[in-house]
Amino acid sequence: MRINGRNRLACKSLVKDLDISKPITVEAIKGLPLEKDLVVDMDPFFAAYRSVLPFLIPAGHEPSKDRLQSAEERARFDDTTKCILCACCTTSCPVYWTDDQYFGPAAIVAANRFIFDSRDAGSEQRLEILNAKEGVWRCRTTFNCTDACPRGIEVTKAIQEVKRALIFRRV
Repeated sequence: MRINGRNRLACKSLVKDLDISKPITVEAIKGLPLEKDLVVDMDPFFAAYRSVLPFLIPAGHEPSKDRLQSAEERARFDDTTKCILCACCTTSCPVYWTDDQYFGPAAIVAANRFIFDSRDAGSEQRLEILNAKEGVWRCRTTFNCTDACPRGIEVTKAIQEVKRALIFRRV
């Protein structure tokens, strides 16, 4: 929710860490339909997330052995695996507030996680999905998403990596 004008996890926000010289304001997060009081409808958020295919798409049939990965290959997308789908990044994005077709930062971060996974065969498919008008090109690089992330994910960097992969079609 929004606490003193910033997206935060209410379960991790302590009063002692807030400026108590002024009244503390608690609001519902922006950009999602309000259900009641502080409850928002998360369906649009999860629909955008599902639309970028946030799962491993293996090449070929069922594997007969483990799909091994080097430490360097894993490090390539390690930051994006920390996402807990709290929607803080997405609902802090001014583009998401006004464009109900925009995937939002969390969905793009989820796509990034699999686009750069060496074991995945669906990178091109995801890049095509994100190349749409409402895809990564709607990002205005305001860094609100990175600032709002309670897990410290470099969200804007992940979005820029996807843009770069689209421009150069290198994964």
